[in-house]
Amino acid sequence: MIWKEINSMDSIQDIFASNAIHILFKHSTRCPVSAMAKRNLEHDKVLIPKDTIIHYLDLIAYREISNTIEQLWGVKHESPQLIVVQGHNCLYNASHSDIDMQDIIPFIS
Repeated sequence: MIWKEINSMDSIQDIFASNAIHILFKHSTRCPVSAMAKRNLEHDKVLIPKDTIIHYLDLIAYREISNTIEQLWGVKHESPQLIVVQGHNCLYNASHSDIDMQDIIPFIS
């Protein structure tokens, strides 16, 4: 599993324009629930292909980008949050304790 930091609006626009499937993880660096969700994803990385990219958004540093994600894909902001998108469509989203690596496997296999 590869974490790829989202740190610009251009990154989100590129994902939105792409027909590929993208996984987004919105993480609050100040929240223990968010830290637990990130740790669980890292622990379960053995469940997904090694080269799977998960886009990582630091909500504290880039809240404006999170707002754009909400607008583009129509997914209410939550933290932490795991979102699977393809082009203009949100295929899956989960937040808080509902975040589970098993749930994204059908989208990346």
